[in-house]
Amino acid sequence: MARSQGRSQRKYTGKKYKHFRKKRKRELARPPIDTTIGEEKKKKQRVMGGNYKIKLFSTSYINVTDPQTNKTQKVKITGFEENKASKDLNRRHVITKGAIVNTELGKARVLSRPGQDGQLNGILI
Repeated sequence: MARSQGRSQRKYTGKKYKHFRKKRKRELARPPIDTTIGEEKKKKQRVMGGNYKIKLFSTSYINVTDPQTNKTQKVKITGFEENKASKDLNRRHVITKGAIVNTELGKARVLSRPGQDGQLNGILI
């Protein structure tokens, strides 16, 4: 079954919508980008409206901000800590928004969406 970005199957009450047409080609969704730690790999992709998104497939660096000094620097990722978004993403060490990684400065929480922004930004915790 194809991934779709069409209307939900159910109303906010839980009742099912009455079907009046099939899925359309324009409603197809693209597969998610699973960003991991490794050699940097990016891809530029055209999206709706003629705009572009940069997909980040893997990276080994993160832009970390220290909340005390408010300074940002690019540091190397030393390891993966956890991803509370999903057990599956946590098991596969996939980096999404909210994931926690180990860096040279300490643990950092990811604030950007690497599958759509093309970069990793984080804050020390």
